[in-house]
Amino acid sequence: MKKFLDKAAHAYFEGNPIISDGEWDFLSRVFNYDDVGYTPTDGVRHLFQMYSLHKCFDILKPPFHVLGTDVVSSPKLDGAAVSLVYINGEFTQALTRGDGIFGRDVTDKMALRVPAQILETSVVQITGELVAPDNIENSRNYAAGSLNLKCTKEFDSRATYFYAYGLQCDNGLSTWTEDMERLALQGFNTVHTHMTAGFPQDGIVYRINDNYDFNAMGYTAKHPRGAFALKEEQVGVVTKLLDVVWQVGKSGIISPVAILEPVLVGDATISRATLHNIDYIRELDLEIGCDVEIIRSGEIIPRVVRRV
Repeated sequence: MKKFLDKAAHAYFEGNPIISDGEWDFLSRVFNYDDVGYTPTDGVRHLFQMYSLHKCFDILKPPFHVLGTDVVSSPKLDGAAVSLVYINGEFTQALTRGDGIFGRDVTDKMALRVPAQILETSVVQITGELVAPDNIENSRNYAAGSLNLKCTKEFDSRATYFYAYGLQCDNGLSTWTEDMERLALQGFNTVHTHMTAGFPQDGIVYRINDNYDFNAMGYTAKHPRGAFALKEEQVGVVTKLLDVVWQVGKSGIISPVAILEPVLVGDATISRATLHNIDYIRELDLEIGCDVEIIRSGEIIPRVVRRV
């Protein structure tokens, strides 16, 4: 499984994820996997490090004390994280998140989604998420895959949208909500000021609103200590693998599908689930007749996550 998770981490950092965030959370916890030490193959350094968020699955056990603290919440959009750099108001650079230190240059594509000029007179980095509507099949992969397209005209034809959630600069305002309102006035959609209904979400972000207090809490190697993502714990259900069939998706990719002994997961009876690809089947050591654990990713897509 480590080999498969290494591959999944590599694909995610390159902007072409092969499993969902929910599946990643589940598998990395089950197999105690820690994804550190990867650098994109064609990386460019971010102006400021793009940290990931500490994941919390119980609001009663947050990583910092929230009572009596000015804490704000925002939807955690599920797309492709991007950083933008503006110098003296001019859009200069856009990078995928990569490993948070180095990302891949997507300036030519993001120039079609963000303001070319803003009112800032210093060097600023704006972070956010490129998302696609959730009525598009595999919308997260659709958004991330858009950044991998070689043709900017084809990218521009895709239904993708940028939502800002962070601002790093030397002259920031006193609170995060003020920073988001500041960006909204300059032409950005933000997770604080604009409606996000209709776009895929995989949790809620809680953050200390006061920027001084937020920065005073400091950072670990991977996470800010003043923010976390609250996610719903996905509980697997065990059933039997009856068969594996192959299907052709809308994109023309052939992928394996598990035929399962029908089982109730949440409020739905599941008899089929995705298996991603042949490498995934091999890593899980699956065979007809074995017991498997399945989850519904985002309470929608059933997926096999391990052999029991």
